[in-house]
Amino acid sequence: MIQLCYVDGKFTGPEGASLPLSDLIIQRGVGVFEAFASFGGKPLMLTPHMERFIASAKSSSISNIPDVEFMKSIVREGIARVGKDVRIRTFLTGGDYFDEEKGCFPEPRFFVIFDDVGLISNEMREKGVILEPVSFGRDNPEVKSVDYRATYKMPREAYDILYCPNGEITECGHSNFFLVKDGKIITAPLSRVLKGTTRSAVIELAKQEGYTVEERCPLWSELTGASETFITGSMKLIVPAVKIGGISIADGKPGKVTRRLIELYTKYLERWLE
Repeated sequence: MIQLCYVDGKFTGPEGASLPLSDLIIQRGVGVFEAFASFGGKPLMLTPHMERFIASAKSSSISNIPDVEFMKSIVREGIARVGKDVRIRTFLTGGDYFDEEKGCFPEPRFFVIFDDVGLISNEMREKGVILEPVSFGRDNPEVKSVDYRATYKMPREAYDILYCPNGEITECGHSNFFLVKDGKIITAPLSRVLKGTTRSAVIELAKQEGYTVEERCPLWSELTGASETFITGSMKLIVPAVKIGGISIADGKPGKVTRRLIELYTKYLERWLE
């Protein structure tokens, strides 16, 4: 449930928030966003999220982006106004037109939605989730676009889709993907996937713990030999994936590497709070 919005330069309840029908986020789907949560009143990885937000906007030809410190101040003020932990979603739209001469969307709209956190349940984290493979990849993986249509086309029991173009595994619709095989943790390189903030933290923790991390695309053919797989994201944190399509991963239960990384991430979560 939406608790608070920031739009048109002011904070308002959801009933007072709106965008004009002329905005290209509505007419053409031109827009970028970030989604993350607060813990104990502090946003998780605010700086990396804002850096990625700006990079996505620039890659989408959106110009005149608000100052990063201003956007951070809006996030912090919104959390304080709500008075409890929330999910924060920041947006930059395409505005009302594309400037052909300058080759950009020169008048974007910046708005923020603060709503209930909605973290994944402990039961799902303990039992693991199912992923639904698709044979294509995501367009412009370096951009966190508002276009998430592909993620709605999956069986009811699946938690997320898994992009598997040409026999390679890149990422999920809402998450980064990791495969553990022969004691090594394998995940796709940043040239192929969105730069996940939790992905970066997990790689840091894994290396700190002595695990070998290979940044390459896991192959579909490696699933049957994998000891475990898991996904990461700002809202879900770390979640075991125990079945992919019709393939059960190992014994179909969360593995020890995943459980250890969940333990470490929980222990050091405060490291990334701002």
